[in-house]
Amino acid sequence: MKLNDKVAVITGASSGIGKSLAHELAKRGCNLVLAARQYVTLCEIAQSIEKEYKVKAVAIQCDVTVEEECALLIKQTLITFGKIDILVNNAGISMRALFKDAEINVLKKVMDVNFWGTVYCTKYALPEILKTKGSIVGVSSIAGTKGLPGRTGYSASKFAMNGFLDSLRVENLKTGIHVLTACPGFTASNIRNNSLTADGMQQGESTLEEDKMMTSDEAAAIIAQGIENRDRTLTMTGQGKLLVFLNKFVPGLVDKMVYKTIAKEKNSLLR
Repeated sequence: MKLNDKVAVITGASSGIGKSLAHELAKRGCNLVLAARQYVTLCEIAQSIEKEYKVKAVAIQCDVTVEEECALLIKQTLITFGKIDILVNNAGISMRALFKDAEINVLKKVMDVNFWGTVYCTKYALPEILKTKGSIVGVSSIAGTKGLPGRTGYSASKFAMNGFLDSLRVENLKTGIHVLTACPGFTASNIRNNSLTADGMQQGESTLEEDKMMTSDEAAAIIAQGIENRDRTLTMTGQGKLLVFLNKFVPGLVDKMVYKTIAKEKNSLLR
């Protein structure tokens, strides 16, 4: 599917992979609706994209945890462009705390953003994407295929997202729409800086070596190509592909590998 003149809605578009995707899809000719809570930042990104790529980009403030705001996001997109070809469910939040220490509300907040935000936006966009035989994309994570210690709520939300998208794909085998589950590994972005701690406060500083990770621009290019190719799933890093492969055959070994990797974090939660 060539992306020229397509209309793409991107949630969580104010930073990280979402912002990079906005630039990547615009470069390929997409008109954009950029959604996030940071409205001023969104407007700046939209203006920059319009100037650089000569496409139309609209900023819409939206908290994906609020169903009514997701419905309004889709309604405003239709008022502006009259159609939706691509929905990218990218809005996400992480956490870093052992389950025994974490407040339940932290897990609920992560689930509200990562899972329910995807459900709400997809519910209201689906009738329009059925008309265009377009794409529904979920930016998930390797944490949605292998549980990560200290990220119980995050992994649970991504497992839920993956199951939702998988079911949606099978339901629509005969309708012509495309459902893509994109699973980056560790990607350099601000998601770890904004990770919630045990009491729901923002972590503020990444505990991993960000300079050794895939960049958000690289991840965005892979996802955009996956949309064009109408791929089913994307596992983006060599480390992620190895983990998924080994987990099928030697899950106990993978448990030890994951534990060892996470234990090397700065100020590790694993003792």
